[in-house]
Amino acid sequence: MTLTYVIIAVVAVIVIWIIALYNGLIRLRNRVKEAWSDIDVQLKRRHDLIPNLINSVKGYMQHERTLLEDITKARSQAMSAQQTGNTAELAKAESMLGGMLGKLQIAVEAYPDLKANQNVGQLMDELSDTENKIQAARRFYNGMVRDFNTKIEVFPNSFFANMLKFTKYEFFEIEDAKERENVEVKL
Repeated sequence: MTLTYVIIAVVAVIVIWIIALYNGLIRLRNRVKEAWSDIDVQLKRRHDLIPNLINSVKGYMQHERTLLEDITKARSQAMSAQQTGNTAELAKAESMLGGMLGKLQIAVEAYPDLKANQNVGQLMDELSDTENKIQAARRFYNGMVRDFNTKIEVFPNSFFANMLKFTKYEFFEIEDAKERENVEVKL
């Protein structure tokens, strides 16, 4: 009879542990999805700001027509990648768009009248603020992905996570190796 109670107690502990593991994995998976949603919201905000910025600078920057067209194309590619939900594809498209926006900021500096334009200044400030929010959202997402992936990879969780069909998420990483290099400043 004592052996029966011991077996029942062991089975009960295992069942409770599996339930706690499952609930923890669900909680982490939802946090990863929430973090991805935060990135999505900020990227949408950036995508919405770009046409306003392009229209504001178009009249001043006749010589930069190619840059403005490239930004418009990069924005379209980024929006398409955002709809696919493919993290690697989105990271690549957003990296390209971010590079183009950096070139635009440099080009705006070359036009004193444009730089002094209040509307353009406000849009550039909003874009800069949005870029900072995107970076923060990416860091938060990557932290959640790290926590989730670690939880499903450690033993014995890995055994049950695999049985319960939990899979790893991809990190939001820099695709362009040039962005990882140190910036060289020459004075």
